[in-house]
Formats: sequence, structure tokens, C-alpha cells
Amino acid sequence: MSDPAATEPHLLGMQGEHAAEIAVGETVTLPLIAETARIDKRAVETGRMRVSTRTETTDQILRETLHSDMVGVTRVAINRTLSEGEVPPVVREEGGVTIIPVLEEILVVEKRLVLKEEVHIRRTTAGEEVEVPVTLRRQHAVVERVSPDGHVTQQSIPQPAEETKS
Repeated sequence: MSDPAATEPHLLGMQGEHAAEIAVGETVTLPLIAETARIDKRAVETGRMRVSTRTETTDQILRETLHSDMVGVTRVAINRTLSEGEVPPVVREEGGVTIIPVLEEILVVEKRLVLKEEVHIRRTTAGEEVEVPVTLRRQHAVVERVSPDGHVTQQSIPQPAEETKS
């Protein structure tokens, strides 16, 4: 017994189907089939992120030395008449003391310049330790991943930084 399908011509990809015979010079149009693929995408909520801040406060005492200047004024009586053509004294500083001459004109038969007094100003400095309580604030960000059903699935809390004292 011979199989008739075994003796008939076959085209690739068309097994089980009969091939058409074409005479020389005859044209045949073959339909071609092509498949295409398409990807669709859509947004799917898999969770949310929640970021909040927490503020912590620390009380500290700040210490500093405050400096202040005090001025002492001493009046030194001179009562010396300046000679004719003598240059009047000017403001000067001697040994940390500022000296301001005070002049007065008096009317005599002739006009004379009399050095009445000098004002001596001495500056001294004193220090005082002070303590001032202050409240310092520091914020930290807390990041939480929240699932679509509202449960927190992951939480990121920062580690507190080491205290630095100045």
C-alpha cells in the first residue's frame, strides 16, 4: 500500500494541505501572513510613601565671658598760665590714660591763656561669666512605605546624631 500524500508535492509550512501546480509563465499571488505584538501598560498602585518630621528638643546651658569697659574720670588742677606764644596742649594719651586739656581765657590788662585743669580718663576692663539656658530643636524625617490596603510595610527612622558640645 502506498500513501498518496507521500508522493504529492508539499510547500514548507503547509503540511497536510495540497499544493497547487503552476504552469510555466503563469503568475500566482500568495497572501502572506504576519503577526504583530503590542504591549499595553497601565498604572497599578503597589503602595505609597509617607514622609513626616519629628522634632526633638534639648536644653543646654550656653556659657560665655562678657567683657565690659568702665571709665574713671579724675580732674587734675593745673592753674598754670601759658607764656606768650606757647602752643596750647592737645589731647594726648600717656600710659593708657587719655588726657584732655581744659583751657580758659581770662581778661586781664592783657589776654593770657591759663591751663585750668586736665581731665584724665582711665579705662579698665572686667570679665563676667554668664550662663543662659536655651532650647535647641532638631528635626528628623521619618519615611514610611504604605501598602494599598493602608498598612505600613517599611519604615525608615534616622539614627540620632552624636551630640556635639561647643
